[in-house]
Amino acid sequence: MAAKHRRPRSTGSRLASGLLAAVAVTAVAAGTMVVVNRLSVGTSDGSTAAAATESAGHSTSAAVTSTSANPATPSPVAVPLHLVATTPDGTQPVSGAAPIVLPFNEPVATTATMPTIEPSTAGQWSQPSPGTLRFEPAVPFLPDTPVTVDVPAGMRAANGGVLATATTVSYHVADGSLLRLQQLLAELRYLPLNFAPSTPEPNTAAAQGEMAFDPPAGDFAMRFPSTPQALADLWTPNSLTPMTSGAIMAFENVHHLKVDGLAGPAVWSALLQDAVSTVTDPQPYTWAWTTMSRPETLQIWSDGTFVFSSKANTGIPAAPTPKGSWPVFARYRTQTMRGTNPDGTKYNDPGVPYISYFNGGDAIHGFQRASYGTQQSLGCVELPYSAAAQVWNLIDYGTVVTVTS
Repeated sequence: MAAKHRRPRSTGSRLASGLLAAVAVTAVAAGTMVVVNRLSVGTSDGSTAAAATESAGHSTSAAVTSTSANPATPSPVAVPLHLVATTPDGTQPVSGAAPIVLPFNEPVATTATMPTIEPSTAGQWSQPSPGTLRFEPAVPFLPDTPVTVDVPAGMRAANGGVLATATTVSYHVADGSLLRLQQLLAELRYLPLNFAPSTPEPNTAAAQGEMAFDPPAGDFAMRFPSTPQALADLWTPNSLTPMTSGAIMAFENVHHLKVDGLAGPAVWSALLQDAVSTVTDPQPYTWAWTTMSRPETLQIWSDGTFVFSSKANTGIPAAPTPKGSWPVFARYRTQTMRGTNPDGTKYNDPGVPYISYFNGGDAIHGFQRASYGTQQSLGCVELPYSAAAQVWNLIDYGTVVTVTS
């Protein structure tokens, strides 16, 4: 008999996020500063250099220039320099496209060492007023990313005053838009829907990064005219339904990330890169549907067509298979299942094949029975060995399993 099984932890790695490049400033002419990567040496003829705009998740470096607006006469006495306030101020998450603004009490010398930013990103420092420094990221910071700005001690004011103590400013980038996440998953074919934007989307790293926080208008529609109603009912825009969670998990699996259905910085980094490169899901969209009317069956729907059907066993009344929908979160080609029967006795079933867990200890798997199509398991969906082998090859991480009457 099949068994309840403690949910195993998925493995994977979370990629580092952000587009970073710490910067330093060198004065080349009165009222003009050149910002260069600290790991390289750059020069400028006074023209504005283009900031690098590589895809999200990769560091870039470029020499950029900016011109100070309205240089002011410094105070006649060397007044100590200090930071007045910051934007963002760290009180709440902000868009990754938000500029960093650092106002000081005195005009800042054009020869001052510039603040550094972690995670580093390509971008441009400017001096919109004598006492204000501003950083514009060339590509927005990734969603859910902590950002730290280090203002070094020793920064000088135009009057010769010095910043006596280093200052660190921290803030957090807001989560990405769930609606935009769904739009991208649809465009990249991880959902059984299409998304059509109202106006064409600019397909650059910077534009895609901005839309992660401010999604475009548009419409969703089912990709397949024959979509079963039980599957269509799982779709809700701007809501984290099992369908959306499953699509995230399928994406994580394809990109060798931790399969947990959570769209953190590593997921957004890979997703935005695929959006720019238009790299779509290499696998068909599949859905597993178990019905508990006699005879109980499991069907697999793939890219608009039912491609598999077999009699199956679900849970006995004392350990029923719950109704609902869940994405597959763990898979094992074979496993020993151990647990406790409803009467309190223990079981130990070695060599259970083709296991796909979808809800706690409930899984689709192979199991030898004299018959199939009735309630016989302890909550799992049991199949004959040959049928289980076929299902194993048709579904994967993120496949939504729906159980209905």
